[in-house]
Amino acid sequence: MREPKAIDVFLLLLLAVIWGSAFFNIKIATYTYDTFTLVFVRVFFAALALVLWCFYKKIKIMAFSKDWKPYAAVGLVNISLPFLLIAYGTDKVQSYLSAILMSSTPLSGAILAHFFTSNEKLNLTKSMGVIVGFIGVVILFFDKLVISESNFIYALIILFASTLYVIGGIITLKFLKNKGNENVTTSTVIWSLISLLPFCFYQEPWNNLNPSFESTLSLIYLGIFATGIAWMLRFHILTTNGLVFQAQVAYLIPIFGVIFGHVIMDEEITWKVLVSLIIIILGIFMVKKGNKGIQNE
Repeated sequence: MREPKAIDVFLLLLLAVIWGSAFFNIKIATYTYDTFTLVFVRVFFAALALVLWCFYKKIKIMAFSKDWKPYAAVGLVNISLPFLLIAYGTDKVQSYLSAILMSSTPLSGAILAHFFTSNEKLNLTKSMGVIVGFIGVVILFFDKLVISESNFIYALIILFASTLYVIGGIITLKFLKNKGNENVTTSTVIWSLISLLPFCFYQEPWNNLNPSFESTLSLIYLGIFATGIAWMLRFHILTTNGLVFQAQVAYLIPIFGVIFGHVIMDEEITWKVLVSLIIIILGIFMVKKGNKGIQNE
């Protein structure tokens, strides 16, 4: 690992911009694409890009090895279900709200990791970070201009999707920790694609498709850039600068999500949204600082 250079900071910002832009593109794609088609196409492009990447890097893909079950479980819990729930929820709420709610993943992750892992227990700093972060989330739910009776349940669905990311991460740590980052990601994406096939054939969404140009453009962007290229960029940052540096992207994604939502989608941003965003980011910072303390013990 090397100390971050200017190019590394630029690539981290680029990754944050790409992932932060995913939410308004999901919103646009849902205008004329159903949830299953949106997610299937997104995962298909991701799988294609990752398989080609592994082929180029000569990395063995173990999706169909004798230990296939954890890959299949993570593909379902960590990719298919959250992608479906995020798309379903974002259809009814502001795109920047999805970005902020999804940024709470490290907070719920700290809680679940305490109970289901042996080396990521809560300490004082992490506990305070979780409390502070969730105060920020609560402030969002008291902003009636952002979350009302009509979309309250959809905001909860997005929060649940963020928790599924955490559960998938715990399964990965338990069963796939030493299987290689590129292999694990590619194998789980392949199983995600497989798990989506029955839904697509049952729903037959292509029978009622009448897609607009802007929705199609957003869907292509989600598949190629926000999933496939973004994950390859993540691999590069991880292998070059390490996990701690790459994890800083969590602070930036909701910021760019809010900016894109306001500038491109003309979504109204209230003072409560800005306050909650700052508080959530502070909570994430405290949780990550607490993690460093554990790692140094």
